[in-house]
Amino acid sequence: MLPFLILSVLLFSAASGNIKARNTDLCVDRCGESLNHKYNCQCNSACVRFGDCCPDYNLCQSESSCNGRCNEAYNPSNPCHCNSKCSQYNNCCQDYSSQCGVNDPGLSFTNQEILSISEQIYSLDTNKARVNEIHLNLQSFIPNSQTGAKVDQAPERLFTYVNEEILFSRPTFAKFIALLNNYNRMTGVAERFTVEQLAEQDAFIAEIMRTSIMNKLYQVLLSKKRYKSTLEFANDLKKMWFGLYIRASDTLDSSGFEHIFSGEVKKGKVSGFHSWVHFYLAEKSGELNYYSYNYNGPWTDYPDILAMQFDWNGYYKQVGSGFIGSSPEFDFAIYTLCFIARPNAPCTVSLGGNTMKIQTYTWTKSTYGNGKKYVASAFPLTP
Repeated sequence: MLPFLILSVLLFSAASGNIKARNTDLCVDRCGESLNHKYNCQCNSACVRFGDCCPDYNLCQSESSCNGRCNEAYNPSNPCHCNSKCSQYNNCCQDYSSQCGVNDPGLSFTNQEILSISEQIYSLDTNKARVNEIHLNLQSFIPNSQTGAKVDQAPERLFTYVNEEILFSRPTFAKFIALLNNYNRMTGVAERFTVEQLAEQDAFIAEIMRTSIMNKLYQVLLSKKRYKSTLEFANDLKKMWFGLYIRASDTLDSSGFEHIFSGEVKKGKVSGFHSWVHFYLAEKSGELNYYSYNYNGPWTDYPDILAMQFDWNGYYKQVGSGFIGSSPEFDFAIYTLCFIARPNAPCTVSLGGNTMKIQTYTWTKSTYGNGKKYVASAFPLTP
């Protein structure tokens, strides 16, 4: 009997130890935490994207709702918030208005509003390319299931012609292009800007703020009580897009602008890089080799949407979706609209009568301005 009891105790202890070990890979007391390599699974909003959520992550998703949380005190560990200041800092939960009975139009965007605003932004893009100003040679289409093959199926360049004289001489294009060589594409390497490079950031923001597109977006956000002046809006644009944060290692190595428009290399793969202008310039210089495409949008003029596979100086991009032929101010306006109105979620917009979705992500590991979020990523979603 004694040996049996001892064996039972040992088995129970071992089982308890296994239960305890397994519990360390659950989301109990971990919801919303930053990436933690000590665990085999994660409990933040990014885990859905990367497919590494813990099995009980649904418990955390309830923290992304305002059900039962209206007017609660600010808690920095929560992924979103349900008090009167959340709209000021653009971090309300998506159901804040419906759950908390908020009727203030400045605190939310309806789906129809986003469709209408995006259509107006599209119509105001007077600096976009005309059909005869860009010629594409799409070559090989491959299905989504083959995008990881890393096979060059396009012997020729994607861009056979771009009217640089007309397009790139326009002030917003010229100031955008000046920014592209200000970054080290390798994550983990600190970004250090000269006085001249910081001035280029200011010049770009000032230039796009002169366009009708950005004026339209400002008027919308002014009516929503997001900003009180164009100066406040411009200053916040610079912080959310150009503010540096730590994407890898322990150094300020990344920003929304760098990731989305200039492109980065992380863990041996191209990350971000959703700018057609940078794509064209890199392909022209021989730094980029176009492989194939797996999506071509329904638009017969510009802006259009294309999802491509390519090699950037030895680093592969499996699917890089982006607008083609759009102006820099259009990209900034449509991404900023979705970043504010539908952060961390698909944002349905209307462009020339066709609807499509844009995905944005907020940077969750650091903030600016008392809780405001940096842009982490933004890109067109493709089927």
